[in-house]
Amino acid sequence: MNGIIGKKIGMTSAFASDGRLVPVTVVQVGPCVVTQVKTQETDGYTALQLGFDETPVEKQNKPIAGHLKKATDKGYRVLKEFRSPSVEGVAPGTVVNLDIFSIGEKVTVTGTSKGRGFQGTIKRHGFSRGPETHGNRNHRKPGSIGNSAWPAKVIKGKRMPGHMGVEKETVKNLTVVDIKQNENLLLLKGAVPGPKTGIIKIYKTS
Repeated sequence: MNGIIGKKIGMTSAFASDGRLVPVTVVQVGPCVVTQVKTQETDGYTALQLGFDETPVEKQNKPIAGHLKKATDKGYRVLKEFRSPSVEGVAPGTVVNLDIFSIGEKVTVTGTSKGRGFQGTIKRHGFSRGPETHGNRNHRKPGSIGNSAWPAKVIKGKRMPGHMGVEKETVKNLTVVDIKQNENLLLLKGAVPGPKTGIIKIYKTS
């Protein structure tokens, strides 16, 4: 198994193995259950689907409940897939927990960034402000956006005001500072994408 599902709890600080005080993100990791094993013969690729955050199966819709019944009699709020070069020896219902990680190991974290709402070009793209004096009124406007007679339109991909955040983000090479098996907590050095209680995927860095 090369990954697991987690929930971001928040940030604090902890002492690393060399005695330095480092900022860490606390992540509730697993336990996850293998809900589906995908093989080259049946799906065209090999992967494991994990379930996280147990919930009564009665609260699941019928398609999901029927899908999960093949592996377990419980329901899960979150289902995520992890590609794996080999799935031999792994059966539906297998429990995956913090045992796959070790202190000092490097991991990759993928999550959904915080939502920032509708933002202008200064906050969204880092544009500069306009002049503030001598009667100038162009303080935060984006400026000219189009062209002249040809092609007489705004080019696609132009950096404009719009919705910011809520995008898939990946942070690589985060160090595992501490592992708390009893509480299912993983302490990662630095920040990870998303708000508190946000769902993230943690991969072992190959």
